[in-house]
Amino acid sequence: MKYSRLTKEQFEELHQEFINFLATQSITADEWTNLKANKPELAETELDVFSDLIWEGVLNKAEYLEHISAQHMYLFHLGEEQMQAIVVNIKNDVDITTEEGYDWLRENLMDDNVEFLQADKAYSDDKNLDKFKMIEQGAVITKGDLFKYFDKLIN
Repeated sequence: MKYSRLTKEQFEELHQEFINFLATQSITADEWTNLKANKPELAETELDVFSDLIWEGVLNKAEYLEHISAQHMYLFHLGEEQMQAIVVNIKNDVDITTEEGYDWLRENLMDDNVEFLQADKAYSDDKNLDKFKMIEQGAVITKGDLFKYFDKLIN
């Protein structure tokens, strides 16, 4: 398995897609029930293959990632050849994960306690695995509003 298995909730949300996936494998509902009961390791493999297919699709479409912690905001634009990063560092004890802290940041963008950094980073041989590892570390896929805002602000 390349990524991670989808959660029970994700499988429930993707129930119809999973049925279609099994159909492409010529596995009927009865055969699936039989597989789960009599060959659980094969059923597990099918779940893993489906999970990887879903992750591939999601990661191929992802254009922006964000990872926000108390004193740091990591914003990524996932380009074709490389990713661009904008990092916002808060040098005081303001916690930007709170509403008050985020409001402070919005009102004090040019304060000496706010530092902006930019960098480009090349992908490894597996671009989607790079994205997935960032998600595993806490990044979330976004529409890129924060990245675009800060990119415009500092460039």
